[in-house]
Amino acid sequence: MLVIRPITLSDLDALLELAGLTGFGLTTLPHDRDLLRKRIKESERAFERMDEETPHGEAYLFVMEDLHSGRVVGTCGVASKVGGFEPFYAYRIETSTIESEMLKVKKEVRTLHLVAEHNGPSEIGSLFLHPEYRKGGSGWLLSLSRFLFMAEHPRHFDPVVIAEMRGVLDEHGGSAFWDALGRHFFEIDYPKADYLSMLNKRFIADLMPRHPIYITLLPPTAQAVIGQVHEQTRPALRMLEDEGFRFNQMVDIFEAGPVVSCRVDQVRTVRESIRAVVREITDDLPDAASAIVSTTDHRMRACKTAVTPIGGDGVKLTSNTALSLHVKVGDTVRYIPARDKTPRPGGS
Repeated sequence: MLVIRPITLSDLDALLELAGLTGFGLTTLPHDRDLLRKRIKESERAFERMDEETPHGEAYLFVMEDLHSGRVVGTCGVASKVGGFEPFYAYRIETSTIESEMLKVKKEVRTLHLVAEHNGPSEIGSLFLHPEYRKGGSGWLLSLSRFLFMAEHPRHFDPVVIAEMRGVLDEHGGSAFWDALGRHFFEIDYPKADYLSMLNKRFIADLMPRHPIYITLLPPTAQAVIGQVHEQTRPALRMLEDEGFRFNQMVDIFEAGPVVSCRVDQVRTVRESIRAVVREITDDLPDAASAIVSTTDHRMRACKTAVTPIGGDGVKLTSNTALSLHVKVGDTVRYIPARDKTPRPGGS
């Protein structure tokens, strides 16, 4: 069985191995042992501080473990709030209309405006699943488990949640958008800028252009990728769109990948998930519906399994599920029934 659980420092080697498979553009999973160690420690502290009243930028990181082999095969994360000491940067796309009666010309012009958000929304990210496990609803489990966590602990998150989707890159990790715009100000290539942004965002504040950028002045190759996603990220985007996320006219400042957003209380999994008491544990549930089930404590565990509702507020689980989630009769769980479509994410 595959189980989602909080990451621990003992998962460092496995996380580093996964980071080596991500390719370019997944900024939050750099192939850097020291940075990943720092992220794990930050996540461990975040779980320890869950008694605090309001979100302060905590980053919760989870892993997917194959309990049969003990292998870590995926990861996902959620930040309670972006911004703070280091702001969240993005370009906001604005559209205005210009007109000349003399020339009989009327057209819409799109511009990019730099946004530096210090007190921003929550953010999901760091989603990556090992290619060997992209089947059987594993990606669905990995992605949606975060929303069950948010549904159970709403006071730890901002009312709005965003996701930065990986933008279009070539086979060498190059970005047509970066080459047309960012490179002229930073004088470094895209992969290096992407990596440095994980270490310290100060260079962005120092060198990023402050004035609006007219999109029509960029080369056609750069214009074509604005708001577009990496081929491997399309399934993850479709999954989020099924959950209610929509493009919010913001794009990444490096490779122009889209930012999508949704109110937390309007995310389908948050809105439709059910909280129930474990009433019975049995060896088998042959006719039960499939669902993602999570525990309701701070150190969430979640899995895709069979669930049978009992009465108005109870569920019946298999003994294997109960063992995997560390729950017993009388404990509470939260679950969301499976849907027919189960896209398989490759990274977001």
